[in-house]
Amino acid sequence: MIRTTVESWTPRRGPDWPDVLIRLAKSGPPTWLLYTAASAALILILLTAYLVGSALQIGALGPQPVPANLH
Repeated sequence: MIRTTVESWTPRRGPDWPDVLIRLAKSGPPTWLLYTAASAALILILLTAYLVGSALQIGALGPQPVPANLH
């Protein structure tokens, strides 16, 4: 299959971006699977960042200092 595709290819003048993008879209994973995987990865990254930030008391997630010179 690859050999016939390579042998049947004839160079044209200039880039053939629309054809390349269409072929990539057809050969790749389904869109719903890609979006689901990206959403799950984003949730995992955000949850990990929240837990690490809380454990290390970074930023607004940590306890706020209390002024010691209250009158």
